[in-house]
Amino acid sequence: MAVRGSSARALVTVTVAALGALTPVTRPAWAAPPTLLQCQGTETTTYRPGVVLRARNIEITTSGRFTSCVGGASAVTSGSYGERFTILVGCDDLLDGFHRTRTFRWNTGDTSVIDGTGSSTAAAGQVITTITGPITAGRFRGRKAIEVITLPQPSALRCLTTGLTNATGVTTLTIA
Repeated sequence: MAVRGSSARALVTVTVAALGALTPVTRPAWAAPPTLLQCQGTETTTYRPGVVLRARNIEITTSGRFTSCVGGASAVTSGSYGERFTILVGCDDLLDGFHRTRTFRWNTGDTSVIDGTGSSTAAAGQVITTITGPITAGRFRGRKAIEVITLPQPSALRCLTTGLTNATGVTTLTIA
């Protein structure tokens, strides 16, 4: 019987091991690595009154539209944003840093709010603004966002005369 008992224990061990191998292993949702959401589109910015050389209070209105979004493991395929704010700005200080929230509205009907810090650089006749920060509310909450907006740099002539009243350029958004 000693041989039988040990054979029975071996059979039970093999059976338990085989059943364990058939049991599906699930990973919690939070353990899955997030996939990137990448969006491309355009932004139009208007300045009232026009931006001139000397700094003054300017009301800035932005209107952005993402016409192509891919990835993100979601149904998001497009989106938009818009905001209005007033800042003290002139043509010679367009590149100052800033901090603000921006709300993206998605084709799915929900939103994402970024708590962003931005800065701008001038290169090759363009002002390139980068906004980075966490998504603090809505879809993609807890993930990081980077938006890059490229607008034409104002000409010195416009800064000395009528002022810069609007600009349109490309924008890209990555949420990781």
